[in-house]
Amino acid sequence: MNNAKMWLVVPPAVGVPVFLGAVAVGSFAVHVAVLSNTSWVADFLSGQELGSGDMAAAKMLVPDANTAKASYAVPQTDGSLAVTIILPDGSSTQAVIQPSQLQPQL
Repeated sequence: MNNAKMWLVVPPAVGVPVFLGAVAVGSFAVHVAVLSNTSWVADFLSGQELGSGDMAAAKMLVPDANTAKASYAVPQTDGSLAVTIILPDGSSTQAVIQPSQLQPQL
């Protein structure tokens, strides 16, 4: 045993239960923290589809589709697609996607 002399100071009848109790308390604290700070774990444990839980935090990050757009695409006459991207600071840039780079819609 690597730390055999420890048992000369702390009897095993006291040390082993204290060590196992500390592991159990730590594990319980981690599980409580995960369950209280995530929404997908509760969905998984209850058998629901992931992502169907409380999405209030995620909805705060996504702007309303009716009021703001981050980008929009305009088809061009040559078959390419011009995508205008609006950056968070209000400036915008444009990218042109050529027909060979377009993927078919499924």
